Amino acid sequence: MSDAPAIGSSKRHWNRHELLQVAPKFWASLLASQPAISTAPYLKNWADRGWPVIVRRWMDDDVLPDIVPVGVPLPPVAGKQRISFLVSEQAVLARSPRPALYSVKGVAGYSWQHTIEALLVLGERHGVAPAAFGSLLWQYKTGLPYLSPQSDLDVLWPLSCDCDIDSILVGIADIDERAPMRIDGEIVFSNGSAVNWREFHLALKQENPGEVLTKTIDGVHLTKAADLRSARKAA
Repeated sequence: MSDAPAIGSSKRHWNRHELLQVAPKFWASLLASQPAISTAPYLKNWADRGWPVIVRRWMDDDVLPDIVPVGVPLPPVAGKQRISFLVSEQAVLARSPRPALYSVKGVAGYSWQHTIEALLVLGERHGVAPAAFGSLLWQYKTGLPYLSPQSDLDVLWPLSCDCDIDSILVGIADIDERAPMRIDGEIVFSNGSAVNWREFHLALKQENPGEVLTKTIDGVHLTKAADLRSARKAA
């Protein structure tokens, strides 16, 4: 594969959980410049294998121009480390969204299949296509042993403009109660901001809904749960 970048050097909008493929030559120089992580398992040939990195939130010290904040979580057998990098936009060969949940379900074990199918039916009913992230995503992309009996099922719910957010949250909670694993994940709004589905659901069940932690590419902040719901209904 050529190392010629598919992404230009101009400033672009990057999305949390977006997957990027990094040029192998850049990857090698990046590891050489950071000896503290260069010997971590699997990292040396990561880019050569075409495995992606994932876009993370900007941190306070991520101040260099024309860079993208990314991360790589290693599997449990490698200590489950979460390694953060800054990569040059020029080094990005390709970018892709999170894979759809239906496309990765074959990686999950038998005990997960009924739960995944239920989530897919829920999404279809509301016109929402749930996407995979977390351990299921990384095992699908790399073939490494990320999933374990203790793994959560991590799902992103990118909302469409006319979906019933309360009904979706109730549906996820109902499936979660019957699932053999914990269902984690986020409700993702059209502007890229996101909230934990469980926190959002519990807040909206209150008579006077409180605030929930809202995540964006720039950081985190508190938002009134009722305002988020109202904004959805007004969209």
